Amino acid sequence: MTEGAKTSAKWGGFRFKVRGPRDFYGGLALIALAILAIWTSGDLPGMHGFAFGPGTAPRLFAGVLAVAGALVSLTGLFVDGPPLESYAIRGPAWVILAILCFAGMIRGISLGPLTIPPLGLVPSTFAAFLVSIFGSTEMRWVESLIAAVVMTAFCVALFVYLLQLPFQLWPWV
Repeated sequence: MTEGAKTSAKWGGFRFKVRGPRDFYGGLALIALAILAIWTSGDLPGMHGFAFGPGTAPRLFAGVLAVAGALVSLTGLFVDGPPLESYAIRGPAWVILAILCFAGMIRGISLGPLTIPPLGLVPSTFAAFLVSIFGSTEMRWVESLIAAVVMTAFCVALFVYLLQLPFQLWPWV
């Protein structure tokens, strides 16, 4: 037998060698994300035969994502690729914290006796951007503040004035 397809006397199974670990495990992550999307959209109507509904697009895109993930994983099995490198958790952790900060500030938080009212789009966007900046090791305060102001103005212009979504801009308005 070939080297990549050895059978084990103990287990009697098929063994394979991952030649491109980054592609293989990245593809598995895409498949896991697709399974999560299909599972979470399970209670939405639609996509049963020809009955289209709110669940059609999420399930359709999740299926396409699963197929793409399978192709990427297969590429990792058959094509040599770069090895896995260490993964920095600092950046994603700060970005997730910024998203949670934005969600709490834009909607308000009620933690038992402590209640924080909705603070509006402007302070929520500005604070979330500043929190996410801490995920970078190359942060400089002046550039970060300028970028936060520009991104906040962009969000207000886009969501409130162009799309005309009814966002509260400030806590007092």
